[in-house]
Amino acid sequence: MSNEFLPFSRPSISQAAIDEVVDCLKSGWITTGPRVAKFTEALQTYFDAPYVLPLMSATTGLHLALLAMNLEPGDEVITTPLTFAATLNTIVLAGGKPVLVDIDPHTLNMDMNLLEAAITDRTRVLLPVHFAGLPVDLDPLYQLAKHRGLRVLEDAAHAIGTEYKGKRIGSFGDTQVFSFHPNKNMTTGEGGCIVTRDAQLAEQVARLRFHGVDRQAWNRYGKSGNQDYEIVLPGYKSNMTDIQAAIGIHQLNELPGFIARRNELADRYHEALSDWLQWTLPKRPDFEHLHSWHIYTPLINAEVAGMDRDAFISAMKDKNVGTGLHYRAVHLYPYYRQAFGFNEGDFPLAENVCERIVSLPLFPLMTDAEHDKVLDVMYTVFNENKTI
Repeated sequence: MSNEFLPFSRPSISQAAIDEVVDCLKSGWITTGPRVAKFTEALQTYFDAPYVLPLMSATTGLHLALLAMNLEPGDEVITTPLTFAATLNTIVLAGGKPVLVDIDPHTLNMDMNLLEAAITDRTRVLLPVHFAGLPVDLDPLYQLAKHRGLRVLEDAAHAIGTEYKGKRIGSFGDTQVFSFHPNKNMTTGEGGCIVTRDAQLAEQVARLRFHGVDRQAWNRYGKSGNQDYEIVLPGYKSNMTDIQAAIGIHQLNELPGFIARRNELADRYHEALSDWLQWTLPKRPDFEHLHSWHIYTPLINAEVAGMDRDAFISAMKDKNVGTGLHYRAVHLYPYYRQAFGFNEGDFPLAENVCERIVSLPLFPLMTDAEHDKVLDVMYTVFNENKTI
C-alpha cells in the first residue's frame, strides 16, 4: 500500500489545457478576452441556452443573479440547510432573508413535500441545491413556482453534467449557477457561470459583473474596439479571465468522460460497501436522472463504527487518506443563529446528516488501485476499533 497521501479530490488538467494556458499567456491577452468569448459560446452550445455568463466564481453567480431578481428588504428566499455557507451568504448580501426547508433523508436534497408550507407572502425565490450532483425533483418545484408566481434559482454548483429526466441541468427552467472550482466536476481554477433564459436578467448580470458598464468592453483596447462606454449602475468586478477560460474550453470537452468515471467510482463504492454496517450509503430517487457524483457521501453509523465522523476523518488522515466534510448544518453557524434566530433542532434531518456525513475520495484521475486503498484503509481503521 502506497504511503503517498491520497486527497479526497484532485483536478484533471490535460496537456491540451496546459498548452492553451501557455498560449494565452504568450498572447498577451490574459484577462477577459477572446477565450472567454469562445468558452461562452461552447457553454451556450452545451446547455442549449441563449444566455451564459462566465464569472469569477459560483458564489458571485448566486449573488449577481439574486441582485438581478431585485430583492427588497425582507423578501424571502427558500433553500436548504444542507449546503455550503455561500448559498445563504449570497441571499443576505443581495438583501434577502434565508428561509430553510429540511431535507429528504434519502436524497439529501430539499424535501419537496415540505416546500409549499414554507412559502409566505414575502417569498420571492426558490433556491434548490442539487446536492452532490443528484438533481432535485424539479417538476413539482417548478409547478409550485409557477402556481405561486415565484422565481427559481438553482444552485447547481455540484451539478454540471447532471441530467433530470433526460435533460441536462441548465438546459431548461429559470436560472442556474454552476461552479468551476478545482474540486468540482470540471474546473477553470476558480470560476463559475450563470445560465438563464431570461434576457433581462442576463443583461443586468452582464452589467453587474463588470463595473456597471453598459456594453461588451473586453476588446475596447483592440484595433476594432471602442473605448467609449457608460456606467449605468454601480457594478462589481466579477468577470472571468482568459487564463481561466483557456482551461475551461478543454475541460468542457472532457466533461462527459469525467462524469462517466465518477459514476464508475461511485458504483464501485456502492458494490464494495453494500454490506458494511458502518455506513448508510447514498440513495437514488425513482425518477429518471444522471447523477454526476461530484462527491460520494455515505453517512457513518457511529455506534457500529465505534467512532464518530470526526474521529473517522482523523484516523483516515493519519493513514494518508484524505476525506471531506460537506457540510456542517449551515443554520447553526453563529451568524445565522444570531441574525435569523435559527436553533439546534430546527431542521433535525439535516442536522443528523451533517453530524454523520463524509466525502470519500472520488475524482476522475483516481485509479482502481487508489480506490482499493481507500477501502483497505477503512477496513483497517474499523478493524482497529474492532467493528469488523
